[in-house]
Amino acid sequence: MGANARNCVEAALSLADWFKKDLATPLLSPFEDLHGVPLFHDDTPKLGEDFDIMMNKSLVAHDSFAIGTTIRECNGLFQGLQSLTDCCGGDGAMARKIVKAFPGIKCTVLDLPKVIEKAPADDAVNYVAGDMFDSIPPAQAVLLKLVLHFWNDEDCVKILEQCRKAIPSREEGGKVIIIEVVLGHYMGPIMYEAQVLLDMIFMVNTRGRQRTENEWREIFMKAGFSDYKIVKKIGVCAFIEVYP
Repeated sequence: MGANARNCVEAALSLADWFKKDLATPLLSPFEDLHGVPLFHDDTPKLGEDFDIMMNKSLVAHDSFAIGTTIRECNGLFQGLQSLTDCCGGDGAMARKIVKAFPGIKCTVLDLPKVIEKAPADDAVNYVAGDMFDSIPPAQAVLLKLVLHFWNDEDCVKILEQCRKAIPSREEGGKVIIIEVVLGHYMGPIMYEAQVLLDMIFMVNTRGRQRTENEWREIFMKAGFSDYKIVKKIGVCAFIEVYP
């Protein structure tokens, strides 16, 4: 970490002052409030090229988390699907693994233009440059893997509304697959402590947070979905199907 992590440490140390402020909505994270720019943003390089490179590398590692485990332990999420859009799919690592495991699925990766332009050429995956707040390429299912915890509740609802527009009815197999932390004691005190520490990290550095099942349910319903199912819980994460 060294000097490159100084900005994050300073944001954490500013937490006491942040709590005392009367901040307007949308609520800025302590990081954004202190440094004047968000983390993982076009303006992040203003804080230094080395810091921006480190953050981009950490985001790639974050996006690649538990891909193999997901395919191995939760393959039922993808069985029978004809098409899937991986929303904020980065370089397509997850989509390529899905296509390899389930060759019949047509996979599309949606991400920002600056991400897509660096994606590797691959005939197995279709890459689309765009913004998930504006529209999401239609598919039988949309995958949101560790995406929503970067955003506040209002933005999560907006993202999920776009997901709902992109998928068919439940009768036609439409669903949103969400991989996220679901706060709770179900894995024992050590894992719960890890979840809470993740919540602290996201509160300090982003506008997002980790959520309980009840909080996720409220967001799903506000976005117009009718039902959901937690398919499996592995480590700090849960694998959720949300139905229109």
